Amino acid sequence: MKELLQFGEFVRRVRTHIQFGDLSRAPLGLLRMEWNGQTAECECIARQPDRWDADLPRPLGERHASIQALRDAIAVRGLLFRVFPALLSAEIRVYRQAAGDRLELIVAGHVSRDQRAPAAVRSLAMRAKLLGFHFWLDEGVLEDLQPEELAVNS
Repeated sequence: MKELLQFGEFVRRVRTHIQFGDLSRAPLGLLRMEWNGQTAECECIARQPDRWDADLPRPLGERHASIQALRDAIAVRGLLFRVFPALLSAEIRVYRQAAGDRLELIVAGHVSRDQRAPAAVRSLAMRAKLLGFHFWLDEGVLEDLQPEELAVNS
């Protein structure tokens, strides 16, 4: 029963604590969550760009959405390890909604509890890399990860 309560706590916290982002008020979509004691898999759908960014130049709005996706991936990682004390590692994948209801993988990572990013590291991208995430940034915009890129970045 304790495990079921922890699982419910994770879903509730995703909905409440990560409901609104700093750069987008759109909800973070929890696509799939699987938990097996010491390991977990979590898949999310990144927030859509904020509707208030519609008047900004498109590259700037895309950069905001990319920054938000990286912040959300780091937040989900932290939440997993706070809610599930026995959890040692997790696979986290973040997808972006593309044209035609297609999902594009933009952030993936095998993260572990013992991975740390020093507080002195200011770069969001570097913090995410140090925490175990893999992604491809092109001028500040997250690009679709291809399977061969995942193998190279591992």
